[in-house]
Amino acid sequence: MKLTDSQNTLIQAPFDRKIFLEGPAGAGKTTTGVARLVFLLLSGVPAERILVLTPQRTLAVPYNEALYHPEVAAGGVVNVATLGGLARRMVDLFWPLVVEEAGFGKPNERPIFLTLETAQYYMARIVAPLVEEQGYFESINIDRNRLYSQILDNLNKAAVVGFPYTEIAERLRGAWVGESAQARVYDQAQECATRFRRYCLEHNLLDFSLQLDVFFAHLWTEPLCRDYLLNTYTHLLVDNVEEDTPVAHDLIYSWLPHAESALIIFDQDAGYRSFLGADPVSAMALREMCDECVTFHESFVASPPVQALGNALGRVLQPGAASTPLGTSPADFKAVLHFESCRYHPDMLDWTADTIAGLVHNDGIAPGEIVVLAPFLTDALRFSLTQRLEQRDVPVRSHRPSRALREEPATQTLLTWAALAHPQWGIVPRNYDVAYALMQTIAELDLVRAQLLAEVLYRVKDKTPALASFDGVNPDMQQRITYIFGGRYEALRLWLDAYRAGAPAPLDHFLARLFGEVLSQPGYGFHQDFDLARVAAMLIESVQKFRWIAADLPADKPLGQEYLEMVQRGVIAAQYLEPWQTPDETTVLLAPAYTFLLSNRPVDVQFWLNVGGTGWWERLYQPLTHPYVLSRRWPKGQPWTDTDEVTMRQTMLYRLVLGLVRRCRKAIYLGLSELGEQGYEQTGPLLKAVQRVLRVQ
Repeated sequence: MKLTDSQNTLIQAPFDRKIFLEGPAGAGKTTTGVARLVFLLLSGVPAERILVLTPQRTLAVPYNEALYHPEVAAGGVVNVATLGGLARRMVDLFWPLVVEEAGFGKPNERPIFLTLETAQYYMARIVAPLVEEQGYFESINIDRNRLYSQILDNLNKAAVVGFPYTEIAERLRGAWVGESAQARVYDQAQECATRFRRYCLEHNLLDFSLQLDVFFAHLWTEPLCRDYLLNTYTHLLVDNVEEDTPVAHDLIYSWLPHAESALIIFDQDAGYRSFLGADPVSAMALREMCDECVTFHESFVASPPVQALGNALGRVLQPGAASTPLGTSPADFKAVLHFESCRYHPDMLDWTADTIAGLVHNDGIAPGEIVVLAPFLTDALRFSLTQRLEQRDVPVRSHRPSRALREEPATQTLLTWAALAHPQWGIVPRNYDVAYALMQTIAELDLVRAQLLAEVLYRVKDKTPALASFDGVNPDMQQRITYIFGGRYEALRLWLDAYRAGAPAPLDHFLARLFGEVLSQPGYGFHQDFDLARVAAMLIESVQKFRWIAADLPADKPLGQEYLEMVQRGVIAAQYLEPWQTPDETTVLLAPAYTFLLSNRPVDVQFWLNVGGTGWWERLYQPLTHPYVLSRRWPKGQPWTDTDEVTMRQTMLYRLVLGLVRRCRKAIYLGLSELGEQGYEQTGPLLKAVQRVLRVQ
């Protein structure tokens, strides 16, 4: 890759320089950071002396890939980590030093680190009795898994911002200006958080918030641990620092005076993870600890017309924030801005699919260089657009982190067979569940024949589910179903019968065997379907981690049964953080706008759907938490008013739009419909901003 003189100067800077690098997205900052890492390694800096910090693992992909550079010598290992990963390693390494001081109940036992979903499982054990027996949260209507996740989010906010978790309710109450009944909800959420923390300390369980609290309160202040980190990692590379949290900035701030060299990379007009605690203001404080501040201005991604479009939108959304001359007119960018106004939402989807098909088949644009974005990627939108693109012979994939693992067809199929293989658990699938599982399991089996199989052969007697033999079906029905499908069904049934005849295995072992011995074989639906195999692997990993963590606690039922029941209640498999997939040049990507932004990769063409919808600037309803009140930017006790809400939304929309435009090379297509997905008229702020830009003469 050809680098500019400014990039080369920074890459080859002396090893005793600490540099703060800032600029807009697409200016080559991460490319410079990766090249600096390779330069350090090629210049003889030991790999084990280098620490690369990013806010999340997906943003570290370029650095991990650089370590496989053919010129980089083998021998040492560069530590590429997030703050959470670093804290976990230090807690695990120095556990004997802190176990008693931190107040854990089992000082002679190892720590148990919780994942997101296992933390929700234990939160459910604490909160469910309070909800069902004492009427907690009766004044709000919210799904259980969201209830648990918001209480955990409060704990996480306290940890990443750096205030005691016991102040959560006080801070939320101090900012609330509505009905007084909401204060009681905050107090109940505080009580649940306190009980959960107490339970974790008693059983040596560490969720994300407790890992950070232990690290900062007991390890970073411990000379042995602090000296270990400062003396081990003397060269720091910190990318996307604006997306990291205040405590991460505190850590880097106190680390920099002891480092030999450092490169801190800051993305201007960003801070997309503010709902997760990101704080660009505290990140800017790191400038004063650096020897030199460098700013990159030139974009290596967006073409001049695309940049003109972004600047014009930015000037409208945040007057005074954009640097564009006021004379920008539609003529500067009309060649890269395309739109079609439709009356109904399905018409907009048809236009989108037709346009993408034309770009792929006629204009030669690789599908991987096209991304379709919406504020929220609902199941209906995902299915409708995927179907339309596949009908036009356009390969497509979607990435939606909020999509529950339990909602995936492969998950439902595997758990249905698990229930039938363990009738002693007393979990009885519905006829429709069995029919759906048969359709997914047996290749080319349609829903009609699957329903016939379920109606004829699925039996429930004394609350015990079982499958009958295909041989017992009358010949007419056998011919209607066909003997090919019947034979595949019979092989599955015999495998389940053989399993039931033996000793029950752990659920993850059972699922792995079922996938390997039956579902992945020729004639079955998982054969050569990599998406289904990926979901199956995620489910098996989820069950495995649940078994590892929950195995030591007293239980009145098998862990497999407990897992399935928690799935049915919406607790386990509610969120499973799948790593961002390697960019696929063969498929169009469907994703939520923020998800795409946090992948930090450019594309040639972007489609923005439902531009008139309010989802582009609204935040999710969260009755138990508030990401902006629980931050260092908000004074404790100051009310959060409607004016503050509107200002925050306008700022986030400005950042979102600029972030998307700066990651687009050639063109942006706007999907407009007078009536939205729910049938309501769409006149949202983003649409109004586009209209204002187009009216400029």
